Amino acid sequence: MGKRYSRTFVWHFDVPPERLWPSLADTARFNEAAGLPKHDIEEIPQDDGSVIYLGHVRLGPITLRWRDWPVNWVTGQWFEHRRDFSKGPLKKLNALLRFVPEGAGCRCEYHLEAEAANLLGHVILSTNFFTGAGKTFGRLAEDAGRFATGDLPMAFQFQPPVPDAETQARIDSIVTAIEDSGHGHGLAPKLAELVRSAQEVDLVHLRPIKLAREWEANERNVIELCLEAARTGLLALRWDVLCPRCRVPKASVASLDELPRGAHCDTCNIDYDGDFSRNVELSFHPAPALRSISVGEYCLFGPMSTPHVVLQLTLEPGETREEPIDLTAGRYRLRSLEPGPELDIDLEEGKAFPALVADTEGFKTADSDRKGCMTLSNQGHRPLTLILEERPWVRDALTADRVTAMQAFRDLFSDQVLRPGDEVEIKRVCLLFSDLQGSTALYGAIGDARAYHLVRDHFAFLAAIVRANNGAVVKTIGDAIMAAFADPADTVRAALAIQNQVESFNAGRPDEGIVIKLGIHEGPSIAVTLNGRLDYFGSTVNMAARLQGTSQGGDVVISKSLAADPAVGPLLEPLDCRIETTLLKGFDEPVEFLRLSPQSTATYPA
Repeated sequence: MGKRYSRTFVWHFDVPPERLWPSLADTARFNEAAGLPKHDIEEIPQDDGSVIYLGHVRLGPITLRWRDWPVNWVTGQWFEHRRDFSKGPLKKLNALLRFVPEGAGCRCEYHLEAEAANLLGHVILSTNFFTGAGKTFGRLAEDAGRFATGDLPMAFQFQPPVPDAETQARIDSIVTAIEDSGHGHGLAPKLAELVRSAQEVDLVHLRPIKLAREWEANERNVIELCLEAARTGLLALRWDVLCPRCRVPKASVASLDELPRGAHCDTCNIDYDGDFSRNVELSFHPAPALRSISVGEYCLFGPMSTPHVVLQLTLEPGETREEPIDLTAGRYRLRSLEPGPELDIDLEEGKAFPALVADTEGFKTADSDRKGCMTLSNQGHRPLTLILEERPWVRDALTADRVTAMQAFRDLFSDQVLRPGDEVEIKRVCLLFSDLQGSTALYGAIGDARAYHLVRDHFAFLAAIVRANNGAVVKTIGDAIMAAFADPADTVRAALAIQNQVESFNAGRPDEGIVIKLGIHEGPSIAVTLNGRLDYFGSTVNMAARLQGTSQGGDVVISKSLAADPAVGPLLEPLDCRIETTLLKGFDEPVEFLRLSPQSTATYPA
């Protein structure tokens, strides 16, 4: 065994651990800011379903090869990273960062341990290795502390590449074009600055919903901004097929018609399908001509690479661990890094988290009275990396079902369609059908030319309201529209706004007043390409269309299932709703629905 060297660095901060954790536990960001190079990772599946992770990189004349072990961590408290080298001057390198509360602040203890593989390794470790590491890591820790107190605008001071004059001029021109398009919402300069100055770890997967939260901006505005930026060349878009277990993209394509029918995750060693509603996500990255992103990993594993994971811990067969951890009430999922079963756990307010036991059959729980502490045990025959994750991981994912139901996407990327003959199941889509009441008589009364212009103006009127409520007009059918939404409450808001604003639309048209019939419904559907555009088919579409047919004009007909959505109830509560039942063509059983009276919709605040 080679000689081992170690050093512990201690830093004190005036802020609590939870303020520092997002920066210091972001190992990829930390390594990039430290000037470490990206490395390549090879994932080798094993017969038992586990995966071996091998990394390699060249540093000047030296080639390093190593095995990366899964990082262990408890969110807000500690993390540990191990590497075993097969080539290079080192044999082992372990790092442990622990947060210890101190009054209103804390101290961070960073312990580095290394073992030399040869004479060069002994020279490196016995001279300036730890001194240099201490200076670099100390500087970054100081940055993290200043960021936590608001004294720095970003976690680590970072020198981005400086664009040349021609590139900067192109960026400035694109920013102007984005704002002129109506989709910039005053945010284009902020996005351009992010592209120019952010670390690579922030730019590999730009997620509009996450940006909106960080910028405290409207989600739809930021999504439209990113879509327009992709059209004008500031960004490039990408469809990521996320692994349903680890939530990491394992297949990425530039257009919907290139989406694979399935994908394989080497990390989890599983095959999976693309699901528009769950794991097909639209993300963005800088256009390569403006800022190129290098290939490779700054850190394969790391707590902030998967921030929904609150605990990751490798246990040997027969090992039991108790870990202090503070968990808020809510839904959690327990799984292993290796392929295997999953267990959903609902933690009630004031209750202790149950003790968890893993064996060859899966997971078991036992009651525990130890609040603020978690007991985990591996009773299986092989090592297991146990993972506890929060369930609302998708909050930042701009899933395909949502973005394809947005007007800006359909306007800007009408060529983004599925392959001919392909169909994709959508778990839930909300549909609005409209029609003009008495349109035949209207044509006869005012003539074809005036009626054509009126219908066209009314389409623009409807489209503006649909877009403002995060939906998209899928198609027009005569003088009717079919619109899609991802959210039931947005669908109801759009329907109510349409009926509320019809009087304003009719103002100044004494002989051309229109009455609109509306029906809305939600449910599963099939997405296909028809007539060169994304369309929806199935019983949900048929039901929405049939409900519109029961409208009497000026009212809104709502399916019972859509009205039952928790977010819809508060919208309907102050309105005059009448429950009715009728037989609809194509449906065997009577259908129950709600009708909002014209008087009620007219009082909805615009």
